[in-house]
Amino acid sequence: MNATVNEACIGCSLCAGTCPEVFSMGEDGLAHGGEVPENLLAQAQEARDGCPVSAISIEE
Repeated sequence: MNATVNEACIGCSLCAGTCPEVFSMGEDGLAHGGEVPENLLAQAQEARDGCPVSAISIEE
């Protein structure tokens, strides 16, 4: 599974706070996703669902 953050990101850092193993804040002030380990899928989905601008997608 892979998490991606699209251009709608506003840099609120909610995802990085919810699931820092998958999401990080870049030097550009925006969130960046990455590989989602199976044991962190629920936490990554929680981060996706909590995104205020729906900028996160999780796909295989």
